Amino acid sequence: MTEQMSSGIEIMFVGMGTVFLFLAMLVVTINILSSLIQRYFPDAHLLSAAAREVTGDTDKSIIAAITGAVHQYRNKYK
Repeated sequence: MTEQMSSGIEIMFVGMGTVFLFLAMLVVTINILSSLIQRYFPDAHLLSAAAREVTGDTDKSIIAAITGAVHQYRNKYK
């Protein structure tokens, strides 16, 4: 029984270590790619900021439809 437990714990640590290393490499890769994009495409962040910007010319009927849908959802799943 002790040999099985030690084998199980060993496999558990190997699996957890593998997942940890993969996630660490993923974080490093994303950071490197982010810095490369910011270096070679400096205007790219301006495009994403402009896409997130809310304009003042939003149609009132769209806002009313969204508000009504949210109100109906909240009443249904209260």
